[in-house]
Amino acid sequence: MTPESGDRAPGPSEGTGGSGPPVANPYAHTYRRDGCTVIEAAGEIDMATAGSLAEHLDAATEGERPDVLVDLRTVDFFDCSGLRVLCRADSRAREHGGRLRIVSRSARIRRLLRASGLLGRFPPLPDLPERRG
Repeated sequence: MTPESGDRAPGPSEGTGGSGPPVANPYAHTYRRDGCTVIEAAGEIDMATAGSLAEHLDAATEGERPDVLVDLRTVDFFDCSGLRVLCRADSRAREHGGRLRIVSRSARIRRLLRASGLLGRFPPLPDLPERRG
């Protein structure tokens, strides 16, 4: 998914009042879409790579009333390390009056959420919400 140029989140050197969003890495990149911050995760999110996703989640949840969508549709593997960073980011978003939602069609991720008792906290959306006209 490529964001439209007007929806793109400013880069770290473009001055957003803070340090800006983290630089895209092989496991996550961030962009803006219809007032939401979308973090698109990819590949394997495990103990070795969860920190790369966490950088993006931390940046997305630092402001007031963050609205964050974590797109997990291109994730091949996701374990409890990924759940840990999602939970931390969700708590932070709520503390700032916002929300964090996930997007996933994966039966594996749904089973992991169910087994961990987190399916109610993170009911996965099958797709990104429709763009507003």
